[in-house]
Amino acid sequence: MAGLGPESPLPAVQPLPGPPYVAGGGIPAEIVQGARWGGVKNIFPYMLQDAYTREAGATELTAVVLENQHLKATFLPQLGGRLWQLFDKDTGKELLHTGGRIQFANLALRNAWFAGGIEWNIGTRGHSPTTCSPLHTALVHTPDGQEVLRMWEFDRLREAVFQLDAWLPADSRVLFTAVRIRNPNATPVPMYWWSNAAIPQTPHTRVIAPATRAFATGYDGAMDVVAPSGFHGIDATWPARNPHAADFFFDLAPGRRRWELALDDAGDGLALVSSPRLRGRKLFVWGEGDGGRRWQEWLTPTPPGTEPRRYAEIQSGLAQTQFEYVPMPAGASWQWVEAYGNAGLDPAVAGGAWDAAVEHAGERVDSMVSAGVVDAALADAGRWADLAPSEFVVAGNGWGALERARRHAAKMEWIDETGTPFGQETLTAAQAPWLELLRANEGVVEKPFEPASAGEPRQPFGGAESFVRGLDWEDLLTAARNDSAEAAFHHAVMVHARADAANADDMATVAALYRKALGGTGGTGGTGGDGGGAGGTGTTLGKRSRVLAHRGLGLALIAAGDIDGGLLQLGHACHLEPGSRAVLLEAMALAVDNGRPALVFDLLEGAPAALLSLGQVKFLQARAHADTGDSAAAAAVLKEGIEVPDLREGANSIAELWRRVCPGEDVPEKYQFSMR
Repeated sequence: MAGLGPESPLPAVQPLPGPPYVAGGGIPAEIVQGARWGGVKNIFPYMLQDAYTREAGATELTAVVLENQHLKATFLPQLGGRLWQLFDKDTGKELLHTGGRIQFANLALRNAWFAGGIEWNIGTRGHSPTTCSPLHTALVHTPDGQEVLRMWEFDRLREAVFQLDAWLPADSRVLFTAVRIRNPNATPVPMYWWSNAAIPQTPHTRVIAPATRAFATGYDGAMDVVAPSGFHGIDATWPARNPHAADFFFDLAPGRRRWELALDDAGDGLALVSSPRLRGRKLFVWGEGDGGRRWQEWLTPTPPGTEPRRYAEIQSGLAQTQFEYVPMPAGASWQWVEAYGNAGLDPAVAGGAWDAAVEHAGERVDSMVSAGVVDAALADAGRWADLAPSEFVVAGNGWGALERARRHAAKMEWIDETGTPFGQETLTAAQAPWLELLRANEGVVEKPFEPASAGEPRQPFGGAESFVRGLDWEDLLTAARNDSAEAAFHHAVMVHARADAANADDMATVAALYRKALGGTGGTGGTGGDGGGAGGTGTTLGKRSRVLAHRGLGLALIAAGDIDGGLLQLGHACHLEPGSRAVLLEAMALAVDNGRPALVFDLLEGAPAALLSLGQVKFLQARAHADTGDSAAAAAVLKEGIEVPDLREGANSIAELWRRVCPGEDVPEKYQFSMR
């Protein structure tokens, strides 16, 4: 697999792009309303995973295999718990699309994502924050002798705990998974879940779900009601017939069983069936255009001379579409079951008229796993959910353990951890400063921004390389006894993350907080003029925090309309840390995007050679050449060849630049990533 690389050091305070779709006529009010709320401003306190390359090498991963005489299921706990393979022994067929290697690409909220298998997505649209991270993983032995694979984690966006139990009964033709989500908060939270299955695509692949209409989006800004079997003159339920990338959210009637399946020319393929709570069903296709084919090659590289491997996706979710969130009440616990197997259809019937194909597929699904069996599996999952793990396999991160400590300190409700323990041993250096902040303030009653009690010793916060969010954390950082330059910096970041980037007053407040952390000036000299700390605290910002404070101040100023002032601050950050890939790339991109392309060349003057060779740097350099009128220099960079490992899904910026600086010349295939 390609190496994932270290997390970005930059706090993810930048706003996420809003949903690009406008509901057309006929879209139910429930969907329109559900799409109007619940989105997150950004992915803070998670950090981006954007330092991967396209250089593959051997990597040792832990795999957990569940196997019986019919199926073999392989899970990858260190990569979001991905169900990587589901092999049907009876037909000798792999029911899931998997590549010869795992290749990361920029399709997720945290950037890194990879194609293949079945992915578990919680929290918000745009792939789970944990999709490329380890989950806590253990084996559970039930009293009736069933071995269960359990994976769980604390979601830092929704502050909820999710667990996934998977089991394969001895003679079962389906693999069962049970998901439980618990909201320990005193208020409702917007909830989101989608299980995304990549399925092999050939010219003979068809996807069937029990619906006659769907809500379709095609990366063109609209969501419309369509008949998927008669979509713009094609039957879109055959993925290979779609000319462009598209999503089809099937409109299943309330009383219908919840299922969707794919079949090949022999009638074999993955069927996914669930208990009623998982309402949504979706088909995603890349399309057969140049961009769709290029994206598939990008995500699933194949050796030269071998046939490219295509895939589509069938998905199941809590809501009808992926633009909606479902209100999860305070203290609620939700659970559902999914079953995965091969329904074994008659290809002649399943490949015929839609209504007959749906009826036949429904019968085969009932034969594969009846509603009664799914209900029984859900009951089993409920009985097993709080059984203690028998054998630990992989450790997740320590944020769940820190959250338990935070809630204990604040006398807030938390979950019963019997079945999903967040052990003290999972705490690392990332959580240590925050745990110490809690410990140092245990039993202390002090209001933020007020002088410390004379009887309480000062405990200046020493800083952290990680980030947290929450008003109780902000209260601790702004309490006089904890006051320090590092406390001021982290408070500025937290306020920045929850502020409205489009509100000038909010950004002015954020800028003032960063200036306080930097010593009250925000920097005026060539090195940033940083005094190093917040006035009056007697402490100084460490170098890393100074860099990030200049960067945060720069973002706030740009958002408020002070482009030159903001870019000056980003330049200070680059000067302080010339070897930082993340700081340089962000500064270059913002310079070009805000009409200051000449600044790119100033930023590059101090950059080391290792950064100058990066594909991202070369592309931004080419854009700057073009924007300053030097099309020949831009064309030379493109013709020399560049590769941008984290090119964003849907971005066609390289091809657009080529057409601009190489007019009349065909765009090379390697640069064609258009979704339309």
